[in-house]
Amino acid sequence: MDLLTPGTGLIFWQAIVFLLLVLLLSRLAWKPILSSLKEREQSIQSALDTAEKARAEMTRLQADNEKLLREAREERDKMLKEAREVTNRMKEEAQLDAKKAADKIIDDARAAIQIEKQAAMKDVRTQVAMFSLQVAERLMKKNLSTDKAQKELVEEFIKDLKVN
Repeated sequence: MDLLTPGTGLIFWQAIVFLLLVLLLSRLAWKPILSSLKEREQSIQSALDTAEKARAEMTRLQADNEKLLREAREERDKMLKEAREVTNRMKEEAQLDAKKAADKIIDDARAAIQIEKQAAMKDVRTQVAMFSLQVAERLMKKNLSTDKAQKELVEEFIKDLKVN
């Protein structure tokens, strides 16, 4: 049993060696170990902070991108709407111009028809006057006392009219 119970001298020396070892380790090993652990903790924390900042920046950039994309779509829609309006306006103006031109052509044609009609009426009047004069002249030349002479005159006029 002596092996299991230590002696007081051994305990004393072991305590002194333990205290010296703790003192030596605290001065030489623990400070560098603790400082490297603290540095490691700080580097991990700074990496986490940087990652959090990067995530916040990415979120902000994503929101900015969505905003820019939305604005670009709105601008595109606005430009398309304006282009449609300009196109419609141009079509309407072209239709109005074409209608005005057609109306002018129709009016010019009506005026030309009216002029031709008046010229034709004048020509008809002239011809009727000439025929009337010819009839009057022939009537004067002939003696129309008998019915037979009048019928011959009328038949002669009819023949002349058919020829012309």
